[in-house]
Amino acid sequence: MSKKSSGYAVRSLIALAVASAFPLHAAMAAEAAAAATGQPAADAPDTATKGQLETVIVTAQRRAENIKDVPMSIATLKGDKLDVLTSGAGDIRVLAGRAPSLNIESDYGRAFPRFYIRGLGNTDFDLNASQPVGYVMDDIVQENAMLKGFPVFDVDQVEVLRGPQGTLFGRNSPAGVIKFDSAKPVFKQEGYLTLGIGNYSAKTVEGAYNIPVSDTVALRFSGTSQHRDNRVHNTNPVPNKGTQDFEGYGDNAFRLQALVKPNKDFSALFNYHERDYHGSATLFRANIIKKGTNDIVDGFDYGSYPTDGINYQRLHTRGANVRLKYNLEDITLHSITGYEKLDFDSRADVDGGYGCNTGGCSVLPSGPGLIPFPVETADSLPNHKQFTQEFRAESNYKGPLQWIGGLFFFNENIEIDSVGFNTFAPGNPLKPDYAIQFQKSKSWATFGSLNYTVSDTLKVRGGVRYTSDKKDFSAARYDPSQGKVAGPYPIHSTSHNVSWDLSGTYELSKATNLFARVATGYRAPSMQGRLNDLTNVPSFAGAEKALSYEAGIKQDLFDKRARLSAAVFQYRVKDKQLTAGSGAINMNQLINADKVTGQGVEVDFQANLSDEFSMTLGGSYNDTQIKDKKLQVQYCGNVFTNPTYSCTPTNAPGPFGGTVLIDGNPLPRAPKTQLNFTLKYSKEIGNGEFYAMTDWSYRASYNFFLYEAPEYKAKPLTEGGVRAGYKWGNGKYEVAAFGRNITNKIVLLSAIEFDNLTGMLNEPRTWGATFKVNF
Repeated sequence: MSKKSSGYAVRSLIALAVASAFPLHAAMAAEAAAAATGQPAADAPDTATKGQLETVIVTAQRRAENIKDVPMSIATLKGDKLDVLTSGAGDIRVLAGRAPSLNIESDYGRAFPRFYIRGLGNTDFDLNASQPVGYVMDDIVQENAMLKGFPVFDVDQVEVLRGPQGTLFGRNSPAGVIKFDSAKPVFKQEGYLTLGIGNYSAKTVEGAYNIPVSDTVALRFSGTSQHRDNRVHNTNPVPNKGTQDFEGYGDNAFRLQALVKPNKDFSALFNYHERDYHGSATLFRANIIKKGTNDIVDGFDYGSYPTDGINYQRLHTRGANVRLKYNLEDITLHSITGYEKLDFDSRADVDGGYGCNTGGCSVLPSGPGLIPFPVETADSLPNHKQFTQEFRAESNYKGPLQWIGGLFFFNENIEIDSVGFNTFAPGNPLKPDYAIQFQKSKSWATFGSLNYTVSDTLKVRGGVRYTSDKKDFSAARYDPSQGKVAGPYPIHSTSHNVSWDLSGTYELSKATNLFARVATGYRAPSMQGRLNDLTNVPSFAGAEKALSYEAGIKQDLFDKRARLSAAVFQYRVKDKQLTAGSGAINMNQLINADKVTGQGVEVDFQANLSDEFSMTLGGSYNDTQIKDKKLQVQYCGNVFTNPTYSCTPTNAPGPFGGTVLIDGNPLPRAPKTQLNFTLKYSKEIGNGEFYAMTDWSYRASYNFFLYEAPEYKAKPLTEGGVRAGYKWGNGKYEVAAFGRNITNKIVLLSAIEFDNLTGMLNEPRTWGATFKVNF
């Protein structure tokens, strides 16, 4: 058998295996085999478009392209799948696990999401924490984590770009980029309004209205208002001590866009957006973990939370951007200007209980379990400003060689205040001592990319980016009651980096593309100065650099009724920035590991199984490993003073008491296996369409922290959702019912390691109904 005929045989077997696994029509299977062998299909359908999947257009390389032609691992979320995930006004964390290798979690609830791609992320809870996953909303990088939780509404598409994006995006993206594109103004009158209700007295309103003001100007206003009542009550036996009810929220956001297009060569898109959020901070539940296990203690009641602290969270963000586009004869010019500002304040009872009952601290009653000392703190961002500017030029002529080149500028100023409260004094007054951080960041970059069509079947791409980063940071701890100051401690950092990538696409057939890519990424140095007392000093982590290899296949199957994308990858990150807990106090420390490695596989599959059924299936395997034989971290703080209420670390002891070695451990919050699945049924009934859709995700267990301990290891989690509805009036009206986490499985998602066995939980089951009108 020749090499060419062998390839055809393999592809035929793959096509027939997929056909046997899913109930596609026999005609599709015959057609797939025919396409693979080059023989005619006797029963091929008369039409080439009926039941076909729509072409997915992405801008992962800053140009609009068919996803099949882009030589990198990409997943998209849009349409029905995005609608069902956001049912019940879920925040951005509902996307966790819904694309291969993507995880999203938070220790601050809806306000502070943390993103992970292929296991690479950052567990730091400091408001100055950087992340290795870039977040781009409407072409503007959102650097601070508080900007990354903007509600998902009126979104055209979400793109998950896996692997380093160090050339065209560049800004702190060695793991990848999450890219959100809002629906843009169009020159016709249209819109929608959705009203929703749910359990816990949830109420949601979402809508958009698009209107052409003239032949050259179009406006689009969209917004959302999400509210839920409290669902957890304070059962502290001391009457009226602390906040009484929790987990309610109000989240309001809007976006106003204006498109000005006086002619076919020039356009200006103006965008203004705001978010106003208020609600509860995350509930830290004391002694909720059974020692020696990752089980929740017996008798746990989700609806009760005994505390003596005050709990609230407030976030206000606003921003604007201007995107100008001018088409010359052979070149298109872009200018993208963005400004973001936020104010944030969050306060919580971190010890997770009430009173205290050990050593020199005896305030009774107390509980649940051991409460060794009170920890009631607040962190705020009273000052934050971010400005970005990009100039980009790209070729638009015909020919084998195409290019992109540009300049990027980033400027950010932030102030962070960290304070504590005297929980046992009347009114929980502010303590006199506090910590403060200031940071000014400036970065500029120049970048370029070339695409070259070598032949009808082979296309290659390459890019390079030079980045210069400068940070001026200072941190101090003030205690006016003692007349003492620790600091200010200044840290000045300047770093430079050259990132590059090289990739290629080979067209094996009209339906099948093979791709390969090697790319580098970079994250600027990080500082942290959440000083806990007058003896602490800030911590610093140097720049990290990633090198990644990936290869894969993108294939249309069964005359484009199904689509498969698969990739294998391997990466190495030098000087990986990690966040270690202090072990004994409520602060983190930045460290660099010599090296972190990762390898794995990602698969995306979608298909129209018949006229009534469609489905998607995705999965990933990520094997990460910290490689630094000398790297040690402190573990759970009460292991010596209160061993009954402490964790049981399993790593080898370090050279100092209370430390362990973490060489060989996987990265935290990095599940090895993730799976996602959706199935939709739709059928015309009467004068409308009935549909039912279910979605499921699975993720394996992961470590909460850098070290291993059974108490601090998340259980595997399977979550499912359902949505059923009816559309009528040619799609003008829609009514639907939904459920999220329908099995009501409650597990630990994270923990506090410095105190007792305190943990945080996932969301319980929610359900509700929506009514939508399109106009």
